Order: sequence, then C-alpha cells, then structure tokens
Amino acid sequence: MGHLVSTVEMAKQLVDREDQLSITVLIMTLPTETKIPSYTKSLSSNYTSRIRLLELTQPETSVNMGSATHPMKFMSEFITSYKGRVKDAVADMFSSLSSVKLAGFVIDMFCTAMIDVANDFGVPSYLFYTSGAAMLGLQFHFQSLISQNVLSYLDSESEVLIPTYINPVPVKFLPGLILDNDEYSIMFLDLAGRFKETKGIMVNTFVEVESHALKALSDDEKIPPIYPVGPILNLGGGNDGHGEEYDSIMKWLDGQPNSSVVFLCFGSMGSFEEDQVKEVANALESSGYQFLWSLRQPPPKDKLQFPSEFENLEEVLPEGFLQRTKGRGKMIGWAPQVAILSHPSVGGFVSHCGWNSTLESVRSGVPMATWPMYAEQQSNAFQLVKDLEMAVEIKMDYRKDFMTINQPVLVKAEEIGNGIRQLMDLVNKIRAKVRKMKEKSEAAIMEGGSSYVALGNFVETVMKS
Repeated sequence: MGHLVSTVEMAKQLVDREDQLSITVLIMTLPTETKIPSYTKSLSSNYTSRIRLLELTQPETSVNMGSATHPMKFMSEFITSYKGRVKDAVADMFSSLSSVKLAGFVIDMFCTAMIDVANDFGVPSYLFYTSGAAMLGLQFHFQSLISQNVLSYLDSESEVLIPTYINPVPVKFLPGLILDNDEYSIMFLDLAGRFKETKGIMVNTFVEVESHALKALSDDEKIPPIYPVGPILNLGGGNDGHGEEYDSIMKWLDGQPNSSVVFLCFGSMGSFEEDQVKEVANALESSGYQFLWSLRQPPPKDKLQFPSEFENLEEVLPEGFLQRTKGRGKMIGWAPQVAILSHPSVGGFVSHCGWNSTLESVRSGVPMATWPMYAEQQSNAFQLVKDLEMAVEIKMDYRKDFMTINQPVLVKAEEIGNGIRQLMDLVNKIRAKVRKMKEKSEAAIMEGGSSYVALGNFVETVMKS
C-alpha cells in the first residue's frame, strides 16, 4: 500500500506538469491488503480523470502468501505471475484508443519483470524508486560485486565503502537480504541489474538532503539518468475509515504543549514481543515525557502477515502502566502518521526508519530516533545518524525481519530512555538541522526548486520518446 500511495502522488505531479499526459496505475493486490478498494474509490472521486487506477484480477495460478518460504521469493513469484494480466490490460486499453500513444512504463522498484512487457510493446521503461538515493547506490554497488563472491567474506566487524554513503558502512547496518548471502540475496541484488535496462530512474528524494549520494550515482556512466523528484508524499493523509480514532488522537494532541510529545510508530510491519513492549513502556514512564505510542500485535510466528490490533493492551504492558501514565500518554493502534507528525505538539519521532516515514518526518521538521526493523531500515538509520546527522540512535543494528525464527536482541529501558532524552532535547543541534531541512524540502518542490526542475526534465524525456 505504501508504494501505491507514493506512485499515485507521483502520478499527480506528472499530470499537473504536462496536459498531454494521462496515467493508468495497474494494481496487483496482495491477498492480505484490505485498504486498496477504499483508497481507489476516494481517489476517483477527488482527482482528475487523467489518472486511472485499475485493479488487476488475480492470475489463474495465484501465489499463496501464507505458504511463502521467504518474502523475496513470494514477491518475485507474485509479480511475475501478473505479467500476462498487465500485458492484456495494456493491450485492451489501446485497442480502442487509436489516437492515443503509449509513451512508456513507469515501474515500481520490485516490478522489474514488467520491463519485459514494456519491451513487448516496444516502449521504454522508467523506474520509480521509493527508497532513497543512498540505498539505490547500495543496491548497484553490491550487485556489481556478486561475481566476485564478496558477500562470502563479509563479517559483522567489517566496514564497506559504498560510493553513495559519506562514511564507511559497518556490515551490521546492511540490509538483511544482503547479509543472508543466499539465493534470496541474489534475487534482491539482481533487481539492480535490471534497473540499468531502464531509460531513467525517478527517486523519491531531493538534492538538498542526499547531495552526496546523488552525485555518486550521476558520476557512474553505467547507471541511467537519475531524477530526484521528492519528497513525494500524501500530505492529505485521511482517516481511512478511522474517523473516531482520528478525532480522539487529534483532540489529545491539541491538549499537549508544543514540541512536548514523543511519537512512537514502527510502520505497517513493525511489532514487538511482550518482553520488548515492557522495556519500551518502562522507558516512557521513567522519561517523564508525554507520549503517543502506536503499538501493534505481532503476527503468528513463521507467517508472512501484517501485525494486528491488540484486544487488551493490559495483557502486554506492565501492570498499572496505563493508570500511572494516564493524561501524559496515549496508546493507539492505527496511526494517521502525517497528521501526527504535522501537529505542533509533537517534538520527536521514534521510527523504524522506513524511507517514506523518514521523508514525512523531514517534511514536518520533526527529529527522529532510529529503531530500524527490517528491509533497508538499518542502512537508512546509519545514513540518518552518521551521514546526515539528522537523527539520534536508539538501536541502529536492531533487526526483526519478516518470519524471523531467532528472537531479536532485547533493547533495555535504559538504552531506550537515553535515546528519547536526546531526541526531546529542545536545544539539540539535530532539531535545528531537521527544521532547516524542512524548509529545503518545501523549496525543492516549488517552482524553480531542484525537484521541480528534475520532474520537468523527466517529463520532457517521456514526451520525446
């Protein structure tokens, strides 16, 4: 769902810039995804007819998410199974539109299989990369090293020089898919090989925040043209059918002093076991700060499923915690993250460091404390703390990947509390830096800004093809 929202926001930017462009977004729906129908309905009633969202029917041979042995394997098989559906949908669209020209395919970073479909139609492919430029460079870098079998020689104490990072990156902060050094690592890195088959790559970032990474990418002649067009965000948010919860959260925030609340949220796949929940609770209670905590229940072990809502929080929190923190703390499940980060009472964000959440935090001028979990989040956390100096650390090398069998390390309350106190320090230099970056992020997308110009260059390339 996160990639879809970014894609639709990007589509809005494109049609706003070029009257001759129309965009159809083809959607492959995961079996567990329930929000897409309401999202597509809200878009169709609120936006231009030049953007169309089309949910593809499931292939006759569908891939079972519940029986998947690995997320990367499931993703690859799931997307590949839709190649026929995509080809048929595009053919149907243009069979009745003889005066309309197919200009190209813009594909998601995981949908490189659709480059083959674009080739069948004789049109170019472009990539929309929803992570940052540094991570894109990391993928390119390690993909080029596969043939040298470098992954076999990495150990947890090593450091790696990656052109898109300013500082050497300790191996323990690399994505788990790379550290695993197995067939799924190769599948993940092979995506970057296919990125090079595209005619250009739009990246959801902006020059002012990732100047080093973007220069490194542009200096590599083997990499297609890079278009930093971000931050592309759905700032409208919406309550997604959670009207009462939204109102309750906003009303509570309205009653708190400016920059006084620490907000904790760990993404759509983020959750903790009971022992870790108690450590977080103890840290929040002893910190004395107001807090808003989005807490989700972990899915069954060894199952590739999303976290769910707790039925009874008292079963996992320390005894009496809710009573002792009543008034200065609020526990929630679903969270309207953009609205929360934009609220003046929020002074800090304890985050899993997903790239979209990172951009939302920067766009809101709210500093972060890093607590990554899965995917590329450890690398993002390292970049935020060490390269960009826009975040403090709670546990940068924490790791809780999908379907993990081994328990992650237990982060103790003292370590969490130290991170929260640094985060909420109102004279912290990081806070001032993030506020300046907020202004730069706003300027980047305004007329004449770096991302505005990059998007214009991309549109020009598409219209000439």
